[in-house]
Amino acid sequence: MRVLRSAVTGVGGYLPQNVMTNDDLAKMVDTSDEWIVERTGIRQRHVIAKDQKTSDLAAEAARIALERAGKTAADVDLIIVATTTPDMPFPATASIVQRKLGIAPGPAFDVQAVCSGFVYALSVADGFVARGMAKCALIIGAEAMTQLLDYTDRGTCILFGDGAGAVVLEPVEGQGDNSDTGILGFDLQCDGTKTELLYVDGGTFGEGNRIGKVRMQGNQVFKHAVHKISQAIESAVEKADLTIGDIDWFIPHQANQRILNGVAERLGLEEHKVVSTVAFHANTSAASIPLAWFTAVEDGRIKPGDVVLIEALGGGLTWGAAAIRL
Repeated sequence: MRVLRSAVTGVGGYLPQNVMTNDDLAKMVDTSDEWIVERTGIRQRHVIAKDQKTSDLAAEAARIALERAGKTAADVDLIIVATTTPDMPFPATASIVQRKLGIAPGPAFDVQAVCSGFVYALSVADGFVARGMAKCALIIGAEAMTQLLDYTDRGTCILFGDGAGAVVLEPVEGQGDNSDTGILGFDLQCDGTKTELLYVDGGTFGEGNRIGKVRMQGNQVFKHAVHKISQAIESAVEKADLTIGDIDWFIPHQANQRILNGVAERLGLEEHKVVSTVAFHANTSAASIPLAWFTAVEDGRIKPGDVVLIEALGGGLTWGAAAIRL
């Protein structure tokens, strides 16, 4: 049976030039490089410039993804941006990216699922591409999380960084089995009873208005993360008619190295298959998966034909996973 699949044909990433090390943070809050590395694996993070906005990061990552896919702005007919830190309440950051890239009118909108945003956005785009409603989709995760940090709270300010990642999705024909190129299986979840575990305590917009800060019950988030992420991965792999042994590369949300290790150990994934960039990027929320993906493609690890597994958990609590053959 011939089916239409959504294939990832290009991946891009962009990081602001400003770098904040753990030693830099230690000058601002009671912490140290040793303390941060031991608990999170993070050594540094990138910080957006004062004259940059989330849409600027998103547009740069999108340009690279289009270039890698051999496409131009003229080919794009769908834009979805996953972000927790939009430029403004409205219009959507996706519409601003559309303007900045010179893309013709077409559907462009944002998805908000915090750190799970890229997985959610990819699933939405799959609904367009695999149904023949889009031929060249841009899915972008872009965040300026450092704008939401309380630099007196060492439990949260050490965790986050800024950046953007993007993929291009195009339709391809397949046989309808797990040998197909493209997105093979998803699992998405949310438990709204756990909103108090990870949230922002005020607004996120406007000059002169109070901007809320990230608040987190870290031990509780960690407790739920390994269990819920593992369940989502197992479900996504089952829906793709694959096994964990079929996975070539595991690209997790880069939240905390201990969570990455916990999930990989629980699933029996070999350490060398885990793509980890958390040490250098920190937690870039919805941008973390495509940024890590871009890193592993650029250094030659991930190649066409490989099966990649992505997963994330974020505020909401939201979580999800997807299995994709490149």
